[in-house]
Amino acid sequence: MDRRTQRGTGPISLIRPAFWGQLRRLTFFLLVAACGLDSPRGSSQTPPPAGAQAWFQKGQVALRNNDLSSAKAAFRQVLVLDPKAGAAYADLGVIAMRQKKWDEALQNLHRAEKLSPKMTGIRLNIGLVEFRQGNYREAIPTFQIVLRETPEAVQPRYLLGLCQVLVEDYASATTTLEPLWNTMSSDVVYLYALDMAANKSGKKELDERVMKQLIDIGSNTPQFHLILAKAHMYGYDYLKAVDELQKAEAADPLLPFLHFYLGVAYMHLGENEKSEAEFKKDIAIEPDLPDNYEWLGMLYSNQQRDAEADRSFRVALKRDPRSANSYYGLSRILQRQGKINLALKAIDEALKLSPDSYTVHLKRGQILQRIGRNEEANQEFGAAKRLLGANLDHDREDFDKSVPNPELKQAPN
Repeated sequence: MDRRTQRGTGPISLIRPAFWGQLRRLTFFLLVAACGLDSPRGSSQTPPPAGAQAWFQKGQVALRNNDLSSAKAAFRQVLVLDPKAGAAYADLGVIAMRQKKWDEALQNLHRAEKLSPKMTGIRLNIGLVEFRQGNYREAIPTFQIVLRETPEAVQPRYLLGLCQVLVEDYASATTTLEPLWNTMSSDVVYLYALDMAANKSGKKELDERVMKQLIDIGSNTPQFHLILAKAHMYGYDYLKAVDELQKAEAADPLLPFLHFYLGVAYMHLGENEKSEAEFKKDIAIEPDLPDNYEWLGMLYSNQQRDAEADRSFRVALKRDPRSANSYYGLSRILQRQGKINLALKAIDEALKLSPDSYTVHLKRGQILQRIGRNEEANQEFGAAKRLLGANLDHDREDFDKSVPNPELKQAPN
């Protein structure tokens, strides 16, 4: 039987399968305003000794005014005069966060934490950096410490719960998130996260209560229309998906992922010009999102616009060097162009990032076969066959192929 005839069409049956793969990046973008992830504040700790006081205050003023270069110079001068000034390292970490220099931010924040271990705000920023980079498992212990230090604080509890959902520790996530009900039960993303946790941990009563609340407060929101649209995409009904996305656009044309999903829907409908236009609209709204470039690369590749596809995949990789999908797409173009050694390098990178993808093993086997490395090629074909046979969740696999999940790092399409 066609799987499309087996799925319900009510609101709950539509929302849940669409959402399971949706939380990672969507959560981040919707949390920006609420949690200030891209607008970290300066240090609130005790300033350095008197000799460096003037420089510290100058840096604080510059930081408040978002004059990052002046702030950075001032805090470095503080450290020249007082190398143990944890406050200066903390604020240098904040500057790096605003500049999205995550490694530099962590380096400075860890120095600040070592020098000023009692400052909760430093650890919160460390957790935020890990969260922003998608290192959810690494962020969990940091948020746990912050929550123990400030048990009534909403932000660390919320972010801890989200991280637990994202690493699929649903029982812990339910325990963490449920106490926020009184303050956050009107927040759509919170309800999404709590419902996922409750459903996956078998908390049926809580699950139904959350879903009822979600429908009661979310059914007229643009986010809700976006989720319904993705559910229709899950059912391969891209015309209905476009209809829901247009409803979302009428309410909020700047909604994160709106134009991205319109681009995907139009791509599946074969309306390539509309698809390209929507991806470019989303780039104008969120230029750092790698998925727009990745899917533009796929669109261009399907049209054999190889130069544009190559450029798009490389831009995507510049923004997300851990994207197996982009390396996979790049390898296909390079193989088609006869640049087999470069294609092999690209697929090798994809394999490092997605070693359990039968699609990557299959492509690597094809490339190896082209250069006469038949024994290795056969090993890759065997690995692909084993992985495909071991994948019992075929329905989910097909979902991932038919509906993009930019919020997750999955095997290449």
